[in-house]
Amino acid sequence: MAVPRILVVGGGFAGMETARKLERTLRPGEASLRLVAPYDHQLYLPLLPHVAAGILTPQSVAVPLRRLLRRTVIVPGAAVGVDPAAKAVVIRKINGDTIVEHYDYLVLTPGSVTRQFDIPGVDRHAVGMKTLAEAAWVRDHVISQLDLAAACDDRAEREMRLQFVVVGGGYAGTETAAYLHDLTAAAVRRYPGLDPTLIKWHLVDIAPKLMPELGDRLGAKALRLLRGRGVEISLGVSVAEATRYTVTLTDGRELPCHTLIWTAGVAASPLVATLEARTDHGRLVVRPDLTVPGLDGVLGLGDAAAVPDLAKGGDAVCPPTAQHAMRQGWTAAKNITAALRGEPLSAYHHRDLGLVVDLGSAQAVSRPLGVDLTGLPAQIVARGYHLAALRTVPARVRTLTNWALNTLAGYDFIRTGLQSGRPATLKDFEKTDVYLSPDAIAAHVEEHPAAVGGARAKG
Repeated sequence: MAVPRILVVGGGFAGMETARKLERTLRPGEASLRLVAPYDHQLYLPLLPHVAAGILTPQSVAVPLRRLLRRTVIVPGAAVGVDPAAKAVVIRKINGDTIVEHYDYLVLTPGSVTRQFDIPGVDRHAVGMKTLAEAAWVRDHVISQLDLAAACDDRAEREMRLQFVVVGGGYAGTETAAYLHDLTAAAVRRYPGLDPTLIKWHLVDIAPKLMPELGDRLGAKALRLLRGRGVEISLGVSVAEATRYTVTLTDGRELPCHTLIWTAGVAASPLVATLEARTDHGRLVVRPDLTVPGLDGVLGLGDAAAVPDLAKGGDAVCPPTAQHAMRQGWTAAKNITAALRGEPLSAYHHRDLGLVVDLGSAQAVSRPLGVDLTGLPAQIVARGYHLAALRTVPARVRTLTNWALNTLAGYDFIRTGLQSGRPATLKDFEKTDVYLSPDAIAAHVEEHPAAVGGARAKG
């Protein structure tokens, strides 16, 4: 009898934790494990603003999948279509070849992409904070703007290069604005010819409050801290249009700038749409046990799935956070093991541990387990949580060492030039245009039929 085939799509928090837990719960030879991922690492997204500011090295937040997974075959590529009827996934490998992987159990964890809202110019002139490449590009770009401003004689151009706009008042946008503001504030002291008052960071969000998920008190505290450091915060407004040299807000203001960082929420990976299954605001609808109704052997979890939040009664869905994705991965592995062994499945249930927001400069706001913290205690909790969430000891040591070095020695201002002249749009970094139509998926699957004698999923 053929061994059941388990295919995990996505190497983020949910996918990696699923594969890692399956390696521990399944006996050798009980099933074959394959994981499809376009990158060879599990990226710890919450610390990308630290990478963009140069506080952490990329190796600190990118844990190699091959260090974490020993029995799982890693397929280097991106899933671009799913045919649930044929139990097949179409994959475009990193060398450009297209292959088809057949499965008995499919764990869909393709994650999310940056939400753009169809605002003119955002797709061509904004960059996000979702990948290592974006964080590296942003750092090079910001330092380049300082160098270019110092090199030019035209005051208008200098002012334009020294204005930076971050859209999105959630934790990602708030931390990005906070850390990059600190970087430029420290850097300008090394540019004797630049007027520090010309450097302006704008944080823009359509919500009436900053980080409303933190509650009124902590959100207001973060607002005061950032404004006290010089970050200009505009709430209740959004971007009406973006061009190469300007950002126009919905209140009519036009901000001349060369830098638009877009962190205004996320949307489920376009891969979800290729299944033609039921969705909730773009996220794949799943049962509390993470199985997808009507699709045999398919589980959905992480940012791309609308997982019922049983801790809140089941009417709401779990927010797209790292802690939910990790724990959903554990439940998915438990349920696949149970299905293989003819045992009942378990519902996912987890109480949110709270939100931590590190604003740098010994400032933070955190709500662990419902307790409001600010200042250094909040930062200690935030960084302690991040260290615990990193999956390997080397990553924790690198991160802790980098934090300590930055505290003692301060920022460095190095422009590598590796990103110079390269396209830098959301589409370039997040590859949102690679997914196939149903007809194209069917054609690929027809060319690559399943091997005879494959195992059949149970339950």
